[in-house]
This record gives sequence, C-alpha cells and structure tokens, in this order.
Amino acid sequence: MRLGLLTACLPAWDLERIARFAADTGYEALEVAAWPTTGGRDFEASHLPVATLTDDDIARTREILTDTGLRISALAYYENNLHGDRAHRAAIHAHLRATIEAAGRLGVPYVGTFVGRDIARSVPENMREAERVLPPLVSFAADHGVTLVIENCVMEGWHPDGYPGNIAYSPELWEWMIGLGLRLNWDPSHLVWIGIDPLETILPFASSIVHAQAKDIELFPERRNRYGGFGTVHKDGDPWKTGWWRYRVPGRGQIDWTHIVDRLYEAGFAGTLSVEHEDPLWGGDDERTLEGLRIAHRTLRPLIAHTG
Repeated sequence: MRLGLLTACLPAWDLERIARFAADTGYEALEVAAWPTTGGRDFEASHLPVATLTDDDIARTREILTDTGLRISALAYYENNLHGDRAHRAAIHAHLRATIEAAGRLGVPYVGTFVGRDIARSVPENMREAERVLPPLVSFAADHGVTLVIENCVMEGWHPDGYPGNIAYSPELWEWMIGLGLRLNWDPSHLVWIGIDPLETILPFASSIVHAQAKDIELFPERRNRYGGFGTVHKDGDPWKTGWWRYRVPGRGQIDWTHIVDRLYEAGFAGTLSVEHEDPLWGGDDERTLEGLRIAHRTLRPLIAHTG
C-alpha cells in the first residue's frame, strides 16, 4: 500500500510544485487532476493537459516523477457520464477518452470518474442507460491498458433535492457496475453519512477496490434531527451545503483509520490510498491546505506498513 494525494486541492499550483511538496512531506504517489482547463466540477484543477498532451509533456512529467521519486496512481476526471444534456454528456465523454489516452501513454493504470446520473430519470432508468453508455468507455480504456475506477461519492449537490446524483453510492449498486467492467476508487467518507459502515464493505469487494481515497467526515446528529438525512433545503446558493455533516482531513473526523487500513490489508489491497482534501477548516488558502495535507500524512503514515 502507498500513501498518495489527489492534486485537485491545489488548483493554482503546477504539477512540479505539487510533486515537490508531496515528496518533501513523505507522500509516495499523486492522483493527478485532469479536468479541462476551462474548469471542472469543484476546482479549476488541471495538472495535466490531457486534451493536448504532447511528447514533450510526457517527457517532462516523467522527469518530475523521476526527480521526486513519486508515481502517478491515477488520473482524476470526476464528471457526470450520464448527464441529461446529450451535448454536454458527449463533451464529458470526449474529455474522458482523452484522459484515458493520456493515462495509457504515461503507463498510469487507472482513470477515476463517476457513473453520474440524469436527474430527470429514476435510478433504474439510469442503470439501463448506463448499460448502454458505459461499456464502450470501459472497452476504450482496456484498449489503452487502463481501468476505469468509480468513486462512490453520492454527489447529492447534483440533485436539487439532495438525492444521489451519482448512482454508485451503495454496495447494491457496486455489484451492478462491477458487472459492466468498472472498478472502485473506494472512499469511506460518503458511506458514513448515508448510514453504511465502511469497514463492512471492504472484504466483500476486495477484488474490486483497486484504488482508495482517504477523506474523513464529521457528523452533527443534533442538526440531522432538524434537516433529515438529505440535508438542508435552504442551501443559500451552495448545492453542497448539507447542514449536518462536513468532510475533514483524516484524523480530524470520525472514521477509524486504524481499522480501515488494517481491513484493507486483510483484503489484500496493494494500491494507493489517496488523500482527498475537502476540509473547510484546513482550506481556503494555500498554507492551510498544505497543513491539512500534513495532518493527513501524520495520521495515515504510521498505519501503512514498511514492507521494503
């Protein structure tokens, strides 16, 4: 198991600067944000120009990795592959294919994305659409030596009523999507607030968890008594305002990382545990973001075995 970080939390930095910070801090891998340069879901985070990638870009990226001793664990383009606007969906798929091609050229094994959802349709209807839309993307990835991995984020902010906007949020749905050739970029934080014990999901999906994200969560049950499980209705223009939970860096929330990492070892996980920093207390400017990444490293590094 290796400890890495998702670069999206430092959207204004270039890849070399992030890599040097990561290596100096003790991280071993980067999950590299590869949204279009026009901006992505949450961040204008584009640390690899996948749509225009040149041989010089490839050579420079490899030089950065050699100099820092890091590897790229995955390329990250988390977007809605079932978007209801067909033109917008086509643009997402085009960029996803460019990301896959870039991963193949760099020898990166995984590209992370979402299944997504057409919010005007039911979950079963979206499942049938996904069965039509996703297998060609899975095959395209396989042709480039790449596996598509799906983060189990609920993406409730994509739905006006706070319902799941990414139909990959539960083990029931993981069983279905694995049948389409997709694998898991497993994140425990999203499971906690929807009432699923993340620890109990690891062994049943041991062969499908090939990449993992380390994000913590802090719950405020007394507020849930007011809003209910789907969160506040009045979001004040912020679709991600929940009212009763917030994401934290590992060590500052409620997840038991000792047992999570131990269970991943029991499952035979030998991939990258990638810190996804979305902590509002340790964000907002570069210095606080960097300290959040240091906190995560101090929390997780002692739990990961040095096997030589």
